[in-house]
Amino acid sequence: MSHSLFLACLPGLEPTLAMEASGLGFRDPRPVPGGVETAGTWPDIWRANLMLRTASRVLVRIGSFRAMHLAQLDKRARKFPWGETLRADIPIRVDVSCTRSRIYHQKAAAERITRAITETLGTPVTADAPLRLMARIEDDLVTFSLDTSGEGLHKRGHKLATGKAPLRETMAAAFLMQMGFDGSQPVIDPMCGSGTFVIEAAEIAMQLAPGRAREFGFEQLASFDANAWDQMRRQNPRKVARQFFGYDRDQGAVKNASDNAARAGVAEVTAFACQPLSALTRPDTAPGLIMVNPPYGARIGNPKLLYGLYASLGAVVRERFSGWRVGLVTSEKKLAQVTGLPFTSGPILPHGGLKVQFYQTPPL
Repeated sequence: MSHSLFLACLPGLEPTLAMEASGLGFRDPRPVPGGVETAGTWPDIWRANLMLRTASRVLVRIGSFRAMHLAQLDKRARKFPWGETLRADIPIRVDVSCTRSRIYHQKAAAERITRAITETLGTPVTADAPLRLMARIEDDLVTFSLDTSGEGLHKRGHKLATGKAPLRETMAAAFLMQMGFDGSQPVIDPMCGSGTFVIEAAEIAMQLAPGRAREFGFEQLASFDANAWDQMRRQNPRKVARQFFGYDRDQGAVKNASDNAARAGVAEVTAFACQPLSALTRPDTAPGLIMVNPPYGARIGNPKLLYGLYASLGAVVRERFSGWRVGLVTSEKKLAQVTGLPFTSGPILPHGGLKVQFYQTPPL
């Protein structure tokens, strides 16, 4: 049976996610505000969680009905086939939103839905349950969806050590895709922090599924087939050259990045070292990508103190990396301009309470 799916992502990444979903064979992915709409069976839902690098969550619509008042909501919620998806022994939490509907009291609506589930199926409903049921009441239509991901999909399961203001894996993957990265190009991050760009690039090159090392919400649903899931997530890594390099002047960051790469299973194709930007040299590889998430004023420190750093970055790559392309994340357009690099900018994206943009160059 096919269900409507909503692949949620950061606002601004919808076209990138739609392109990724299309490349993975998902059915007619359509970008809409906040994500991508598609459809699929339960195995498709598992695969979306396992394989998609730029999605934040995978939501599945499990049914809907009309309700004009609370008594009608109560009656129809009790007839809803909860047992097709929920289990009596796994607690859930219920989130309700009401828009332009005669039922406008979210708390009262949540109470009716909660009682219907607990009294017909026996499933406990608690405020802190990891499994989430969403009820949206819009224009008197009640639509139920399940968050099949559990924790956000940017949590790959191996980045246990992070520095300050780390880049989300979903963003790093999206920026690599926007640069046309297909796994064959070398990647350097001269300010690597916890290693996100380098590790994502290595995983893509080795064809390792981003969700291979973590658990998901759908594993707690009645539709889950453990044997089929075990077969789906078996990995057969592709052999690739060691051409993914991360550098940082902070020895602690370098250790964190190395440890994260080891947990991710990409230590053999990555290399991290402690060195300043001025020591950055061109490796003995074909031209590739320099991906960098440097400090920016609103995130770390005073922007005026960072002008020199950005100017140095521009000078080093112009002088030593002919033929390479640069991708840079920052919240400050002026900092990007200080590099002197021929950047074009992407959409504005939310990141840790800030607004950032991704800048990229053609081959230098």
